[in-house]
Amino acid sequence: MGYKQLLEVERAWRDMKSTLELRPVYHHIERRIRAHVILCWLALLLIRLAESACEDTWRNLRHELDRMHLGTFTGPTGTSRQRTETTPGQRTILRALDLPEPPRFVHLAPAASQAQHA
Repeated sequence: MGYKQLLEVERAWRDMKSTLELRPVYHHIERRIRAHVILCWLALLLIRLAESACEDTWRNLRHELDRMHLGTFTGPTGTSRQRTETTPGQRTILRALDLPEPPRFVHLAPAASQAQHA
């Protein structure tokens, strides 16, 4: 049991240095360095919680969620921001994390009329 925990701790440190980019630290003031490390530690905690809830690796979860995009579309009637369709894998991850699906349309703005420009 102790050996498995050692492997988990080593993996956590590896992830903090690589995935979370704990190093290099460009801060010189102690409180900023501490804040940087604490934020990295919190990010690692969130990663582990997500892995545990989804029973998958962060690499796989991130790969699937990275496929979700937000596009901006402008035309004669105005501008809209629309998210890509949610994949079944993304839906499964969001459900496991008890998160709502992001809204499909984020922003709709009608085009300004010609009278406003004059």
